[in-house]
Amino acid sequence: MSISKTVNSIEKRLQIERLLGATQIVAPSAGSDVVKGLTQTPKSLPACYFYDDRGSELFEQICELPEYYVTRTETAILQQCAGEIVKITGACELIELGSGNSTKTRILLDAYQELGYPLHYLPIDVCAGILETSAKQLLGDYPSLQVYALAGTYELALAQLLPTQLPTRMICFIGSTLGNLTSDECNVFFSQITNALQVGEYFLLGIDLRKPKHILEPAYNDNQGVTGAFNLNMLEHLNHRFEGNFDTTQFEHWAFYNEIEHQIEMHLRSLRSQSVELRALNLKVNFALGETILTEISRKFDLNTIQQQLTAQGLLPLHVWTDRNQWFGLLLCQLQA
Repeated sequence: MSISKTVNSIEKRLQIERLLGATQIVAPSAGSDVVKGLTQTPKSLPACYFYDDRGSELFEQICELPEYYVTRTETAILQQCAGEIVKITGACELIELGSGNSTKTRILLDAYQELGYPLHYLPIDVCAGILETSAKQLLGDYPSLQVYALAGTYELALAQLLPTQLPTRMICFIGSTLGNLTSDECNVFFSQITNALQVGEYFLLGIDLRKPKHILEPAYNDNQGVTGAFNLNMLEHLNHRFEGNFDTTQFEHWAFYNEIEHQIEMHLRSLRSQSVELRALNLKVNFALGETILTEISRKFDLNTIQQQLTAQGLLPLHVWTDRNQWFGLLLCQLQA
């Protein structure tokens, strides 16, 4: 097949829809989130500001670090159980929240393809550029794949899903991203999932499990300092986006495991008393020596508790897979009547 025919084939199998309001996700509302977070006590910032181009590159590096067990552990579990998932669901449309580069999704696509099922993939991400790039790579590797991508927030996308053309569908939320949500936010999110599914359809969830502090903390304080650079890059992102003057040499990365709340907390700590301006937001912020900005939480879950929460929302766990160390869990749930 010639290059031109290959390009035409990919274009015919790819649709990207930019949802109403998706272009506003990043600009006005994001700026108001910054103002709100930096004027409250204690200060905080939305984790979405990690992901400019540099932040995305650094996160890819984090996933390869020896201390960061999360990505390789979940990938290994998925490689072992993908065939079983496919046998349970049968022919199934895959919907992935926060799809990014869709690396782990390939494991599922391979399993569905091996049994001769049609491949329908619906990735959801705020960034249309990432969706298009990753979708074209997938379409080049899977000749029968159909991709219908949605650029927007989870809430927008889940509320606007069209009926699937396949017998069933599965919403995938892997990568332990659930841990970035508070308990109340989790309940809201699960409600959005149940509203988006029909009875009998599936939800695949990846969660990081509770484990000793000496394992958790190094994963967020690596020896190479990549996670610290990732955290500090948030300030550079704000400088670029909102005409700011954060001096990253005057802040330090601080991450620790909160054993009471069962969550990693990532902060940026001020090394001196200082004032910072974000001119585009008409905002001036004062920092005391040692004052911090909370940039991320990463909750660690108990398997029994999360299964009870899912069941209470009508999402019955059919199967739970873990690694031999019980560090990570992958749950396949089905919406009940």
